[in-house]
Amino acid sequence: MKICVLVKQIPGSEATFNVTPDGRWIQESGLPFEMNESDIYALEEALQIREKMGEGEVFVVTLGPDRCQKTIREALAKGADRAIHIKEEAPFCTDPLTIASVFTQVIREENPELVLSGLQSDDLGFGQTGVLIGEMLGMTTATLVVATEIQDEDIRVKRELEAGWFQWQTMKLPASLAIQSGLNTPRYPSLRGIMTARKKEIKDVSFNDLRNVDFLQSFKKLSIQHAEKHTEMIEGSVDEIVSKLVNVFKNEIRIN
Repeated sequence: MKICVLVKQIPGSEATFNVTPDGRWIQESGLPFEMNESDIYALEEALQIREKMGEGEVFVVTLGPDRCQKTIREALAKGADRAIHIKEEAPFCTDPLTIASVFTQVIREENPELVLSGLQSDDLGFGQTGVLIGEMLGMTTATLVVATEIQDEDIRVKRELEAGWFQWQTMKLPASLAIQSGLNTPRYPSLRGIMTARKKEIKDVSFNDLRNVDFLQSFKKLSIQHAEKHTEMIEGSVDEIVSKLVNVFKNEIRIN
């Protein structure tokens, strides 16, 4: 089985953000970058499926600038067989339809039986890429996947629903799945994996050469949220102070 995994490099969760002077994008200088969390689980699930089947190929596809090589090498060190790097330079595209159309062109040439992506990216959080790719490729599609079982030409997936409910669904292959964080235990790169990753193929393609639709979405301006503390003095008699405090607890802090 040939499995495609989409991985994205995002700013680290502990990173301190600043925006460019024009307010169009975040300043990247000094930012730590890492692989998107749910993509880590998607990669691990692909590797486990290959291991259970005893054969197959796992390749990763990444969109971004040269700094994404670090994330690609991490995926290869964990066990992915090869990678495709869709190179893009700032200002970066944020339109899910455009991004999905570019990924689709690359994936269609590979003709995989399974496409795995993280449920959503931790930076933008649109959660649309995997679903759009599935539709564009004519694949059966599922989101919020927390378990998978390959059954001949089908795949059985467990989906997380609301209020603690789950749903098992059997789908025809090929399929595109958006993976939820926590469905497995991701592995760490081994020393052998790190060494062999240097010899694995990384194919470079240009985002601009693949782009064939107009941007339908973009950020007009970004701003950093600043937390401010405000102290309000409550004055009056004891009964008035108690009444005001109760009102604050019930209606503002919402303590029942």
